[in-house]
Amino acid sequence: MTEAQYRPGRRPRIFVALGDSFTEGVGDEAAALPNGVRGWADRVAEQLELHDSSWRYANLAIRGKRLVHVLEEQLAVAIAMKPDLVSIYAGGNDLLGFRTDVPSLMAIYAEIVAELRSHGSQVLLFTGYPVPISPLLEPLKIRNAAYNQAVRRIASEQDALLVDYWCFEKFQDQRMWADDRLHMSTRGHIYMAKKVLEVLHAPHVIDPAPLGMPPHYSRSQRLRGSLDWTQRHFGPWLGRRIRRVSSGDGLSPRYPEPVSILQSQALKASAIHNQPEAAAARG
Repeated sequence: MTEAQYRPGRRPRIFVALGDSFTEGVGDEAAALPNGVRGWADRVAEQLELHDSSWRYANLAIRGKRLVHVLEEQLAVAIAMKPDLVSIYAGGNDLLGFRTDVPSLMAIYAEIVAELRSHGSQVLLFTGYPVPISPLLEPLKIRNAAYNQAVRRIASEQDALLVDYWCFEKFQDQRMWADDRLHMSTRGHIYMAKKVLEVLHAPHVIDPAPLGMPPHYSRSQRLRGSLDWTQRHFGPWLGRRIRRVSSGDGLSPRYPEPVSILQSQALKASAIHNQPEAAAARG
């Protein structure tokens, strides 16, 4: 997309975000907003609309969803909106499974992208990041590498846009991650929004604050942190896996139909109650 495309007065332009917790916005807490989160996709939608009031935004992503759920529950709904732009980030929950067939998984992924492209939508894809969850899950890096190779191939073959998350060195800093070590923090979501807008060649005013020097933790502090993470995050996550339930069970899409994100009452409430963070997001 070029800046010349952002002309007020055109028919509504639709941005639809598909996927799981990454796109729902988990880790970027905002109590006044739907599902209690904000996230990079909201921030991208805000910037698109700030520079062209014709943009409208829907977010169908729900935490815990697998790629087949995107295919079966989100794809047709998105196509019905006749979107100009669709973002997809999904498959991470599949990769965390004990028996995942990566080639079969990526065949579903390619099917989703092809269907969207056949309806004229521009599609925005993401590689995955080697999330610093725990040394126990180091073997997942092999799956992640295979996933990323397939995403890059699909993006090339189907003329989709690609956000190469894998290459973002800033995410080596733990402050870019939420306490659960699996989802981006508010800092991470702001930075991701900036990188997405750069890939779109879209005008924006997001300028993340510098991180500065990382904090230093003693060995005992790191040990206590790991024990706390195991009790508060890993244990419950593993329990859900065993019971075959999801943290997203019972949740609905945050914005199931295209809205003006800047005019939504919930966003106004967030701006009122969280003015410093809102200012940081706008740079």
